Amino acid sequence: MPHSHRTEVRVRYAETDRMGVVYYANYLVWCEVGRVEFMRALGRSYAVLEANGIGLAVSDAHVRYLAPARFDDRVIIETTLTGVRSRAITFEYLISHAESGARLATASTSLISIDANGRLTAIPGDFRDTLAAVL
Repeated sequence: MPHSHRTEVRVRYAETDRMGVVYYANYLVWCEVGRVEFMRALGRSYAVLEANGIGLAVSDAHVRYLAPARFDDRVIIETTLTGVRSRAITFEYLISHAESGARLATASTSLISIDANGRLTAIPGDFRDTLAAVL
């Protein structure tokens, strides 16, 4: 079974739109928060990966919105690693209301590994092995 990690965030006022609900693009920001915390929980740092000249660029993203989140809600981002290849990583997300458990959104992202010049490159072996070990 793929490894999952849960991260909690509280909806900030700046994340809401004029209708008082979380602006749709912020769900992708929360996916990024989930990915970074997922890697941190595995003992890997995205900042260290970048310092070594490797970036992970989103190549595909999909969000399905199910219910609104509002200012000051506590939200859980459950991030699941679903695929690791030599130059790509895939994650799925379940974003839910912390108190009620209501499903707010589901999402998926695919990321490709790029070098400092933006060219496709292999994910460093030790980093890829750490991720692949939890699949």
